[in-house]
Parts: sequence; structure tokens; C-alpha cells
Amino acid sequence: MLKNNFSELLAFDGSKITLNVMLWLVVCCATLLFLPASLLRGLGLEYFVSGYNHFIGLGMIIGIAYFVSRLLGVVLDEGIRHLSEKRLVESIEHKIGLLDLSERALLREFFLQGCTILTLPQNETAVRSLINAGILECLGNEKHYAIHGPTADFKISMKARSYLNRQILRLPSGQPTQEQMQALLKTRPSFISSIARGRKHAA
Repeated sequence: MLKNNFSELLAFDGSKITLNVMLWLVVCCATLLFLPASLLRGLGLEYFVSGYNHFIGLGMIIGIAYFVSRLLGVVLDEGIRHLSEKRLVESIEHKIGLLDLSERALLREFFLQGCTILTLPQNETAVRSLINAGILECLGNEKHYAIHGPTADFKISMKARSYLNRQILRLPSGQPTQEQMQALLKTRPSFISSIARGRKHAA
């Protein structure tokens, strides 16, 4: 019981305490500074406020400065996030227009296998290139094989999915014929079959 309570205390966000303290500081200082003199006199605070008004004003300034800095931090974080997303979209668009044969074949595998997640070799050039462009996302589940090195689970990022279509991936429209399917299978990345064999040996 004591251990759980101690863990809760450690997990408590210290910034919430600071936020509450600063909020009360601003409220109390503003109340003391702007209350009518008659009301302060009635509360017995007139001499206290007149004697320490510079400290009360300083406290209010500190509190306001804290909230202004928090607001600027939120605005700055939002601006950085927006800029990062914009650069990611530009990177994806640029890469989509310059896909080479191996990269296009790799992306076709998601459609050919009808899977949203594929196990791929992390050191493969096409895989690394698509990761750097923001088109592929690593989901973890890393494994190491002697034949083709480390593998992990990957998926196509949400932002990249809207840019990938049959025309970009050079897939036939509608249901492919037997000849079209054979042609697509011939262009599959060579490491796909080696990963399948590696799984069988590992099993």
C-alpha cells in the first residue's frame, strides 16, 4: 500500500503544482491590488497592502510572466509541429515522384499480400530509403537472422497512404490477369522469399 502511494507521488506531474501556485499567486495579487480601499479597510488589509504593495505587484508580474511564457511555449511547439509535418509531407511527395524499381516493388508487396504490416530487412537499401522519406514506419518486433540480417515489422505511414495508388505503384486496374500477376511476381524484391525461408528455419 505504502509502495503504491509512493509511486503515485513520484508520478505526479510537478508542472501542475507550479501551474496552480502561479494561478493562485496572480489571483491573490490582483485581488489585493484592485480591491476598493473601503473593502480592504473592512477586511483589515489596508495597511498590509500599502506596506507591501511593491511585493504584491512583483508577485503579480511574476505570475503573469509565467503564463505568458507557457502560452509562448505552446505556440512555439505548435509551430514546430506544423513545420515538421509540412517538411514530412514535402519529403513524401518528393520521394513518391522519384521511386526507383526496388522501392516501388517493395511498396507493391503491401498490396500484393493484402497486408498492412510486413516484416522487412532493416538494412535493405530500399527499406532505409523509404524510412528516411517518411513513407515507411517501423513498428518494432526486431529479429536477427544469419542469412539476411535484422528484420522488423513495417507499415506504410498514414500520410503516405493518400499518395499511393495503382498508377503510382504500376498495378493493373481491377483484378489482374494471370499474365499480369506473373509479371508482378517476377518483379518482387528478392529478400521477400529469403525472409519467408528464414521464418521456416526459425520455426
